Amino acid sequence: MYHNVLVAMDGSDHSKRAAQHAIQLVKGTSEAQVTIVCAVDYGKSEKESNRGLTSEQIAEAALEYMTPFETIFHHAGVRVKSVIVHGAPGPAIVSHANAHPYDLVVIGSRGLNPVQEFVLGSVSHKVAKRVKAPVLIIK
Repeated sequence: MYHNVLVAMDGSDHSKRAAQHAIQLVKGTSEAQVTIVCAVDYGKSEKESNRGLTSEQIAEAALEYMTPFETIFHHAGVRVKSVIVHGAPGPAIVSHANAHPYDLVVIGSRGLNPVQEFVLGSVSHKVAKRVKAPVLIIK
């Protein structure tokens, strides 16, 4: 049923569970392709880390970070590729998802409390509201 699935990863336990659910949804479907997306906000990353890394170094570190997740999909027999998007996670993921023909977007919920979610908004909520494809939010 799902052949082209986008999985948003941020390293949280919720995103790891999202990856496991994506595997279950496409496992055994030989033509299925999972794309792992990780959003990197260069301005925020450089300000917070204060390490003076270039944007290329930050992107390279993000790709290295995604390698273990790719391995999980490979071991499950699922074709996978990784994509780095630039900018604030919500809008960057939405923009990428809407620019490609994904059948489903799978994203973990960060589990913000109601006040935090009302004030801040969650990435998963922003994605669910704006992505054209169906969105599965994993708690």
